[in-house]
Amino acid sequence: MSTANLPGEGTRNEHVKVTSRKKPGILERMSETACGMVVGVGLFALSFYILFTNEGRALKTATSLDEGLSQVVPLHDIITVDPENEGRLVHLSGALRTSQPLYDPNYGISIHAVKLKRQVEMYQWVEYEDSREYEENGEVKTETKYTYNTEWKSEVINSRNFDKEIGHTNPSAMAVESVTVVAPYVSVGPLYLSAGLVEKVDTFKQLSLVRLSPLDAFVTVYEDSFYHTHNPRRPEVGDVRVSFYYAGLSGENSPLGPAQVVSIVARQRKDQLVPFKTKSGDVLEILYQGALSAQEVFEKEHESNQMKTWALRAGGWLMMFLGISLMTRILHTIVDWLPIVRDLVSLGLRIFAVSVATSLSLLTIAAGWLFYRPLWAVLLAGLAAVPIILTRARVPPKKHQ
Repeated sequence: MSTANLPGEGTRNEHVKVTSRKKPGILERMSETACGMVVGVGLFALSFYILFTNEGRALKTATSLDEGLSQVVPLHDIITVDPENEGRLVHLSGALRTSQPLYDPNYGISIHAVKLKRQVEMYQWVEYEDSREYEENGEVKTETKYTYNTEWKSEVINSRNFDKEIGHTNPSAMAVESVTVVAPYVSVGPLYLSAGLVEKVDTFKQLSLVRLSPLDAFVTVYEDSFYHTHNPRRPEVGDVRVSFYYAGLSGENSPLGPAQVVSIVARQRKDQLVPFKTKSGDVLEILYQGALSAQEVFEKEHESNQMKTWALRAGGWLMMFLGISLMTRILHTIVDWLPIVRDLVSLGLRIFAVSVATSLSLLTIAAGWLFYRPLWAVLLAGLAAVPIILTRARVPPKKHQ
């Protein structure tokens, strides 16, 4: 493989590189297509598994939610623990409470919240690539434009992987590490939240540092961040800035506002809220922001289940379409030296992949529903034949000699 550098490589933040290779012959292209066929078979098979199991998962989740709604006990009084609700699925709304504030001694941050996140970013070089391929003098050439910018990044970027490291060197580590601190005990009224419920408190807000002064003389406060540099407006590579975020405000009379109100559906076990296992085998452990009724909580869960179901259906269809396209690409490779035939074959293969993927996806979905909703399964099976019927209707009949 030969390499040539175009004019402009000496610029500080940008250069272009051109690599060339011999145009692959028919055997090389067939070999590459064969590898793609293997991947296509894998995607094709995996799409059936995703589509089929997704329907079972969706119906199982919907059944569990209906079961939970029929059994849930609303708690109107959350001042004391009611032993009559031991082991039952309960619903309650109330303000979050924590036993002690979360503290970061390095920067003097203290706040009553469920979570406190310290996010560290470093000013670093970032490499961007923009490539294009073209044929010239019987060779396939790849022109790659490399652009280098300095940006704030939360992960260390290894400049050794750059195409041109000289002049774009990043430090190998950050002076300060990112960390998230979680309150050991979180409660709503007299009931303590399980680790799974605490994990769902994940809506972070940035902590304002306007009234705070840095503990270190070499640290500057600017735009709600601590900057480890003397001039935050003109940072240099290797400079660090630290921002703080909190989730689940829990303090009383806090200058940041009232404690966050949440709505929870879980099983009561003494003074704890723990997962509830339904007869269908699913686990109910739900938390939403705001004061919601039990009906509203389960409606949101049904909406979430439907969105996940349609997302997996679309993903399964796309996976099947890609699998079919890769498996049939060998036909395109055979005729790719004939421009007009190649374009017609390519169009035909795409129509074929869309039709087959749509039909097989609908049939797979119908099979998943077969044991749960037989009538809907039959209707879907009938709908699955529509794309094939439409495709065949577009093919003109052969003229009889």
